[in-house]
Formats: sequence, C-alpha cells, structure tokens
Amino acid sequence: MHGWAGSVLRVDLDSGKIKRKALDPDIARDFIGGRGLNSLVLFNEIKPHIDPLGPENVYCLGAGPLSGTPLGLTSRVEVSTLSPYSGILGDGNAGGAMAFMMKRAGLDQIVIRGQAGHPSYLLIEDERAELRDAAEFWGLSVWETTDILREKHGKSASVACIGQAGENLVRVATTMVDKYASAARGSGAVLGSKKLKAIVVKGSGRVSLADPDTYKKLAAEDREFFRNSDFQREMVGQYGTHVGMMMWEPGFRNYEKFWEGKDVPEDLRPEAWKQYSQGRHGCHGCHVRCKDHYRIPSGNRAGETGKAMEYENIFCLGTNCGVTDPVAIMEMENICDIYGMDVLALGNTVAMLKDLYSRGLLDEELTDGLDLSWENHADQIELLHRTAMRQGLGNLVAEGMYTLAKRLGGQAMDYCYHVKGLSRGPYPSGVFSLAHATSTRGADHLRGRSWAFSQPDPDMFPILKEQGLLLENVDDDPAPAVIVGERMTTLTDCIGRCKGAVNNWISAMPLVWKKPIFEGLAELLTAATGENYTAEKLEQAADRVYALEHAFNIRQGTSRKDDCMPQKPETRDSAEGQADLQKHEEHLSRYYELRGYDQQGRPSPERLKELRLEFVEQGLKKIPARKEWDGPPMWRLENYPHGGKRS
Repeated sequence: MHGWAGSVLRVDLDSGKIKRKALDPDIARDFIGGRGLNSLVLFNEIKPHIDPLGPENVYCLGAGPLSGTPLGLTSRVEVSTLSPYSGILGDGNAGGAMAFMMKRAGLDQIVIRGQAGHPSYLLIEDERAELRDAAEFWGLSVWETTDILREKHGKSASVACIGQAGENLVRVATTMVDKYASAARGSGAVLGSKKLKAIVVKGSGRVSLADPDTYKKLAAEDREFFRNSDFQREMVGQYGTHVGMMMWEPGFRNYEKFWEGKDVPEDLRPEAWKQYSQGRHGCHGCHVRCKDHYRIPSGNRAGETGKAMEYENIFCLGTNCGVTDPVAIMEMENICDIYGMDVLALGNTVAMLKDLYSRGLLDEELTDGLDLSWENHADQIELLHRTAMRQGLGNLVAEGMYTLAKRLGGQAMDYCYHVKGLSRGPYPSGVFSLAHATSTRGADHLRGRSWAFSQPDPDMFPILKEQGLLLENVDDDPAPAVIVGERMTTLTDCIGRCKGAVNNWISAMPLVWKKPIFEGLAELLTAATGENYTAEKLEQAADRVYALEHAFNIRQGTSRKDDCMPQKPETRDSAEGQADLQKHEEHLSRYYELRGYDQQGRPSPERLKELRLEFVEQGLKKIPARKEWDGPPMWRLENYPHGGKRS
C-alpha cells in the first residue's frame, strides 16, 4: 500500500499473543486512518454497557496515512477507547513522535484487548513486537518511566505510558506520549486496568508514496504558507496557546463568568509567561514550534522544568479554579504530567468541588482537612497529589466531575455543567452550545466549535467567508457551520494532522488557503495513497465516521436529551433561560435534519445506506436492553487501587 503502512498490530493481553494483520484496503479508503480506523474498531468490538475498566474494553492507537511523510504537522496519534470518565466514546489526540514511529515500524494501528496477568509493557521495534515485564517501574511516574524505557531502547523511541494515576484507575488519568503530550478521556485508567504500563515504538522504515513528486511539491507549498504567515510566525510560534488567555475568554471560578482580555491579570497574559521560557519546541516534524519550555523559578518545585503548558491548564486548573498565581499553575501542569492526569477534566472537577464548597453545599467532613477556598492554591496542589494517589478527598475527585456530582447528590449536579460527562461550561444557545451538544465525545472545543465561525483564524476567515462557508454571526442558524467544522476536524484526526496551537484552518486542513475547502487534502491523499479522492468523497468519509461515532454512543444509551445545553440553575429556572433552551432545541432539530438523523439523533437507515454503513443499522437493532446513559459504572471507592510513590 502507499500512504498507509498496510498493517494492524493486534495484542491480546489475556493470552500474550501478538499478531500483525494486513489493513483491509477498502476499510482504509473509507475510514482513512487514525480516528476513523479506531472508531470502527470500537463499534465492531465493544459490547454495549461493558465496564470501561474491565478486560472487555479495547484500546486503540491510530496513525494517519499522512503521518511519517514530508507534510508538516502530521505527527498526531489518535488514542481511542470506551471512556471510564464519560462512559461513551473516549478518544484523544496527542503529539510527540508516536504516529511517526508507528508508520516507520510499518503500522497504521495498534489494537489492545484483554488484561495482563502482571505489569507489562509493549515493545515494538520494526517488525518485532513483544510484551515485557514492567514490574521494575510499576509505581513510577510518567517522566521516570519514559526515561528508563528510552535508556533501555534508545533515545529515538517514542513512549506512550501512564503514571501512578493510571495505575490507581483515576478516571481522569491520561495516556502521556513522550512525557508531555496528553491523549486524555480517561485512557490512562484503561491502560492501568489492563496492567499495561507503556507502549514503546521504534521504526526505521519509510512511508511509500504513490506519486512522490506531486506529494512533495504540495507539502512544500503547505510549509511555505506557514513560513510567510505573520500570524503563525509572530503569534503562534512565539506564544502558542497562551494567546488564548486574551482571545478565548477563559472561565473564572467554575464558569461564574468568562473573562474578556481586559479581565485577565497581567501575570497570566502571553507576554508575562515569556519570563519563564527556556525556548520553544514542537512535535516531530513540526515547523511551527508552538510549545513552550519553561522553568519554575520558586516554590516547592523551584528549578524544575516542563514543556507544553497549554491554555487549557492555565484556564482549567488556574482561573476556573480561582487560582491566578503563575508559579502554582506551572507546578500543577508538571504534577499532572508526572502522574499522568488530564488537566482539563481534572480542572473542571476541582472547579465544581470548589464551587460547592464556596456555596456551603459540601459536607465539611469530606474536605479531608483541606481549605477549598478559591484562592488557596497550596491546598489545591495537595489535592492533586491525593487524587493521583486516590487518598482521602482525592479518591472522590479521581472519579471525575459527573460521577463526583452523582456521589455527592443534593444540589451538586446543578453546578456540573456537562454534556455527556465532559464540560466546556454553560453557554447561551448558538454555535458553541450546539457544537458542544453534538460532539461525539462530550462537550469539546476540538470537535467542530472553533472552526465554525470567525474568531480563531485571521488568515482564513476572509477566504472562507467569500466561499460562503463561514459567517460573521452564525448563532441564528449554527447547524450548517457546525457540520462544516465537524467534517474538518474529523478529517484532521483521520489523516494525523495537528489542529494547530490556535485551532486554525490552515493548520488543520492542508492547502485550504489555496484550494476550496477539502480539495487540497484530496490532492494530497491521492498523491500519497493512489486512491482517487475528491472533496465530495472526503465529506462523505467524515460523515461516515461521525455517524458511526453517534451510533456507538447510542448503544451506550445516549439520545436527544444528552445532546443538551447546560445552564446555570438561575438561568435554567427563568423564563429567559427556558426560551433560550427552546432555541437550542430548534438548532438541534435542524442539525439532525441536515445530518440525516431522526429527531432522537439516530442516523436514519437511508442515511446509513448512503454512507455504506448498513452494518451499523444492524448493530443498533441488536442492542440487548435499552439503558439510558448515566455516566460510567460506579465502583465502591474502597475497591480501587491506591497509594504509590508521591512525586
């Protein structure tokens, strides 16, 4: 095969057997790679309502057909599983070098099933793959584990691993790739449940291209645009996602309000973070270099360095938890990276807990001696350690926001601003709330929201506006624009491309500045794979993957009521709030109609046939018993593993 490596590695941890199988060319053509291949495996191989932390769950790593090629920004690996955090589709997208090394090792996908009898790690070196004992570093942090494995297998190896949080089945635990890139959605807890500490990949092969001359020419044109873009060079390359503090209205104190740029303290503005900088870096083969390398100047972790502290950490564990001290925010980033915890999910959980505390709705006996006042960053840092160890109050926080609210009961759910277990906060009806509602992994900004309107992309907005794809104000009829954004992000995740530090079209969709919408990508995929791709075929492929993911969630019990718009209690109970909720329902109906779904959000048989997904209709008919979604199964708190080495 060209473009694709042509192989899938299947690992059965129960038996220890590992098989390399050929990638079906028809599946590759229709689902492209990465997220598409992974979502297909999840639908076909995960039964409804299994325990995500049980041996029946499946864990996938997927690389795209453009990863490992001369095209830049293509070293993103897709990590997919049934999320123990949300109980629905759980996928995350991480940088580093994993996708590049998978392709060099001849792999498009790694599929892991079962549960090892003892701590293990998976080693892949070109054609060779084997499971090895991991007892010596079970209990160690992400950073320690990565260093040990690179010492054993070479500094060029890419390492995806978990820390103590994953071992303790913390539901917000993440898979960390090459120390600093996070795949999120609870995937780290799934690896912990499987007793798989790490996946190490080294490869020396090359990706074959069907038309290398044309491909290299197009890749060079794509790179040249970044070189000539003032915005990419002077803003993205200098500040990365820190620009979001001024542009993206971060939440403050569990979304009490969204800060405008003028509200952001000087210490948290992009220029202020420069004083801690040790330089810039990027993922493998990236010419943008949007990631910061920082040094903590004082405090308990003085002198410690870290990398890739994104806007999400400053916002989710910082401002949204009431913390504005930059040193504390850097400490929390490192703590999460070391233990292997998702800063976004963990931040939303802590913010909700602090909100309940501030309102007098949290039983004092539960606080574990901690002061959960908004401004107390020292006790919040201590809470992060206890969460990774599942100790005291941390054992509850480790359950994640939605399950924590269920356990607390009372009014807790009123301040849990979630969509299918994930949160981006409460927004009025419009493009944000609709995109959060229809995201197939719960409320999320990387499923379509940021690409549906003008804000993040000064380079491309005038062009897309001229093409009639984006409008200045899409809130009156957001559905068409949201679908365009969802198609784009789906394709980006399938090809292995980065969505960019500031969520912009030219990063996520190669050559979009030159060709209408998906035509540039069609030319690249055709040159890479030899398949005759067109913009229309790519739109259909994106819709195929999205419909498949919706169907997966339907089998997990979701329906229209779960494509919801979270509201604050005072808004929800007002006449204005009810009117706004009705407007959201109208937008949702329009979205379903355009997607070819029925009014419960289920893809119609006719639409599934158009997308060549007839097997999905059969799969939906075979659901043994209809259970409404209510998050993941809950365990008794004392049944979790806990403790370990404090970092």
